[in-house]
Amino acid sequence: MIGASAALIEAACAGDERALSQLLRACQPDLRRFARRTCSNSEDAEDAVQVALWQLHRKIGTLGTVAAFATWLFRIVERECYRIFRRSAAKAPLSAPLAEELAAPHIPADLRLDLTRAIAALPEAYRVALILRDVEELTAPEVAASLGLSVQAVKSRLHRARAMVRESLMSGGYWDRDGESGSDPREVRTIGR
Repeated sequence: MIGASAALIEAACAGDERALSQLLRACQPDLRRFARRTCSNSEDAEDAVQVALWQLHRKIGTLGTVAAFATWLFRIVERECYRIFRRSAAKAPLSAPLAEELAAPHIPADLRLDLTRAIAALPEAYRVALILRDVEELTAPEVAASLGLSVQAVKSRLHRARAMVRESLMSGGYWDRDGESGSDPREVRTIGR
């Protein structure tokens, strides 16, 4: 149980301020570890932990059972990490992390540009899943946790995103439907593993 005893959680739920202070301190290490694995950077992880602790302080009295405490608290952190990620993904230009990945010398400049455009044109849900998995190189379970989805949903989005990027590149003449063209399709596959 998340660094706190059932008695401490029950006392905090009952309104004991001292127990609540102890509970807030006891939860921080576990929440920080979880947030560091779930959020994209340490600043976002700290923000998510602070939101979770604030929610714990405000809503501990609404907790139904002590057994649900850890799940409830971790879910708050997970949702906050995802909210922060969505907010930053919407603000940040696509080319920031993608530019480094696509700057590989073995990929022709025109292909890099068209690939960046194809990814930028994806609907947000597909674009985020593709960038997390193929650019940031998170595992499918890590992407699922970050986005609050099942692993199967992440795999489905990845499949669809890769198909849309491939279709966009095919319409740009990089290779035909039989896999033949002037460009080597293996160059494209290195990006969309």
